[in-house]
Amino acid sequence: MAQSRSEPVSLAARDIHLAFGDNAVLRGVDIDVPAGSTAAVIGPSGSGKSTLLRSLNRLYEPDRGDILL
Repeated sequence: MAQSRSEPVSLAARDIHLAFGDNAVLRGVDIDVPAGSTAAVIGPSGSGKSTLLRSLNRLYEPDRGDILL
């Protein structure tokens, strides 16, 4: 979803990387969720959806990247 940078963002993640040992699960993930909106994370099994959500909730600490609220 393309969005204008003038919209207020309630959640932003930039260049999120997370690996479990040698298994890289998240590789450079970027996401913006505009204020007041709802977002869905969809994808095939094993694509890192739950890992991304756990990282955004700080249950997993990303190896690299920034999460901004």
